[in-house]
Amino acid sequence: MNIVVLDGYTLNPGDLSWKEFEELGSVTVYDRTESKDTVKRIGSAEVVFTNKTVLDRDTIAACPNLRFIGVLATGYNVVDVAAAKERGIPVSNIPTYGTSAVAQFVFALLLEICHHVGEHSAAVKAGDWERCPDFCFWNHPLVELKDKTMGIVGYGRIGQETGRIARAFGMKVLAFDEYPNKALEGDGVRLVGLDELYAESDVISLHCPLFDSTRGMINAGSIAKMKDGVILVNTSRGPLVVEDDLAAALASGKVAWAALDVVSTEPILGGNPLLKSRNCLITPHIAWAPKESRARLMAIAAENLRNFAGGKPSNVVNP
Repeated sequence: MNIVVLDGYTLNPGDLSWKEFEELGSVTVYDRTESKDTVKRIGSAEVVFTNKTVLDRDTIAACPNLRFIGVLATGYNVVDVAAAKERGIPVSNIPTYGTSAVAQFVFALLLEICHHVGEHSAAVKAGDWERCPDFCFWNHPLVELKDKTMGIVGYGRIGQETGRIARAFGMKVLAFDEYPNKALEGDGVRLVGLDELYAESDVISLHCPLFDSTRGMINAGSIAKMKDGVILVNTSRGPLVVEDDLAAALASGKVAWAALDVVSTEPILGGNPLLKSRNCLITPHIAWAPKESRARLMAIAAENLRNFAGGKPSNVVNP
């Protein structure tokens, strides 16, 4: 098989191997691909892998040899799956690789808000402790998570793992899911409606997919239903949040802090209003990216291709 990877750098900047793919065919890996070069780079390939490079209807139509599309991510909105299905091309994604990594990152963000570890370390190195008349100091109020309530919007694999960690911190967990599973209740976890979650949560963590029904779900109206001083964490999809409304809520103090690993347009644009919010942490979409998680992703992608070659494609999103 002739295999092309259109944008492999973020998945494998050099610390992993494409060996499993090379065992299945001739592999060409591009670090990045601009839209004007997509068709040319796919060429006569039978297999193409993409992470964020768009494969729309026209692109798929212009590649007559294409037989399999692999998405190097969970989300597959970059591929016109209907056009691929019309051509009989299976599109496979990677559904479960980052569960532990993303849940862990939620608490990396939350603990930074609670303790400002990085800022306090920088202050010590700048001499602030040496000049301090007391044996300690803190530049922000410090927050203990025990007995606080975490609201988790989207209680799938990542939401459930986030809830498990929250419980280990002694937090109460409220969870909302469009398709609630009552078997997941108990041991400090309660399934509730969105309005109740907004009203009772001290921390809200987003873990739902981006659909028309969820786009812009965090807006002035939903924020008004939240506790004063709530903390919002988003490691899911940037467009879940109306960024102008969140910036206004951060400025007013209605939202005490926001921690975002995703934004509406990535890479972030200089005009994004959240860049000016002093009480907003923004990281460059890295919750998924520990080496262990990326290695798991690559292994599943290779397995998807092996299964396709064997006549039984796996993780197909357009059956």
